[in-house]
Amino acid sequence: MQKRKVDMVVISDVHLGTFGCRANELLQYLNSIEPGLVILNGDIVDIWQFRKSYWPKSHTLVIKKIFEFLSAGIPVYYLTGNHDEMLRRFSGLKVGNFHLKDKLLMELDGQEAWFFHGDVFDVTMQYSKWLAKLGAVGYDTLIMLNSVVNWCSERLGKGRISLSKKIKDSVKSAVKFINDFESVAADLAIDNRYAYVICGHIHQPNIKTYENAKGKVVYLNSGDWIENLTALEFNAGAWSIYKHDTSKHAAVDVKAMSEEVSIFELFKQNHSNEELVFLSKIIAHSKTAIL
Repeated sequence: MQKRKVDMVVISDVHLGTFGCRANELLQYLNSIEPGLVILNGDIVDIWQFRKSYWPKSHTLVIKKIFEFLSAGIPVYYLTGNHDEMLRRFSGLKVGNFHLKDKLLMELDGQEAWFFHGDVFDVTMQYSKWLAKLGAVGYDTLIMLNSVVNWCSERLGKGRISLSKKIKDSVKSAVKFINDFESVAADLAIDNRYAYVICGHIHQPNIKTYENAKGKVVYLNSGDWIENLTALEFNAGAWSIYKHDTSKHAAVDVKAMSEEVSIFELFKQNHSNEELVFLSKIIAHSKTAIL
């Protein structure tokens, strides 16, 4: 299959390690593109809800695909989110083409773009983290229920539905939160004279121009890989939202894909022993914190 070339792709809110993660669909997408730059804008691995008993092969293959990008010389920026905030203690790490940061400023066609996850604007994250974690567990439970409903719905020929998305779209407080989040991010970006502000966190894909008395900015959100199956793409100087359509891609045969080559075997081809030792220490520390 001929791969589609994309100058830059932005992905967020994958939530690997949870029942709601649509890793197979994400693999379809990643296998279909040839990116020049990859930005993982937070909540890629869901450390909050990580379970030793639940880590499907497809989730491992997503990680391996990212390492394949790195081994091919493609820069990957991992920007930390709230569900993978434990990684923030390692912010500033650079291992070959891999960069771990909390935020990223980048010049795009002579204009400055500000990338960050967005949880800093979430009041529940700042003052009631336990409440946010409780909400995450409830959300994951709803996703599990949704999978059962979709199993029945698809066999009745009615297609997939998203209970959580319907709830979010219909509850006024949820709609207000999304609007407030976008406007706060836009106002702060305008204050700092950025041309673009690119977030994740709220699972709501969007490209919208905001304007106030001080100026204007393009607000972008990459959505998620639980409900919306979306990413942001920057190509030939223009932004667009990619919406994944499973009917246009061949199914990923996860069982047939080999796990014999470890991610370190893929990565060490282009990196020194010192870099690999440092990376292995971080992974070992992460596993200890999770377990």
